[in-house]
Amino acid sequence: MKVLIINGSPHADGNTAAALKEMIKIFEAEGVETNLVQVGNKAVRGCVACRKCAETGKCIFNDIVNETAPLFEEADGLVVGTPVYYASAAGTTITFMDRLFFSTPFDKTMKVGASVVISRRGGSSSTFDEMNKYFTINNMPVASSQYWNMVYGLVPGDAEKDLEGMQTMRTLAKNMVFLMKSIALGKEKFGLPEKETWTPTHFIRG
Repeated sequence: MKVLIINGSPHADGNTAAALKEMIKIFEAEGVETNLVQVGNKAVRGCVACRKCAETGKCIFNDIVNETAPLFEEADGLVVGTPVYYASAAGTTITFMDRLFFSTPFDKTMKVGASVVISRRGGSSSTFDEMNKYFTINNMPVASSQYWNMVYGLVPGDAEKDLEGMQTMRTLAKNMVFLMKSIALGKEKFGLPEKETWTPTHFIRG
């Protein structure tokens, strides 16, 4: 089992990192291999809708998105952590996720997704919903916990004081491991669900 972990915070050792590290402890105890990629402090430009990725299988901007894509392809699960800015995910996190998901041609069906959001006070619910949309548009089951995947804190060190938040992270990791293992067994016995040919529709009214 392999899990790719994305830290979308510009602070590599901040509260987002603390929440993700709490999950990593569980993954390692369960024998799950983890790859942590620090994204939030990188210069990641947004998608320009050039659609060159459809021809080449990778993004035209050769940066951390293309570097991370192979790790995503081989992973059984994906965890994305982000701080909350103006009731939304950090801008770099969004541009990275947009391009990572749009430019990668491999099938993401049944890779388990989990989002983790960290805020001082408000905006966690809207950010949590925003991040989960990447998973639910790609046939990816979403791992749940005992509460929404939120940890609260302002300055580094605050996250560790949020005892319920840290417990939520540990529970999330345990549930994610169980789900990944269960899916692996299911794929071995039943294979992946049969897919219909995609039928895209567009509604334009003058």
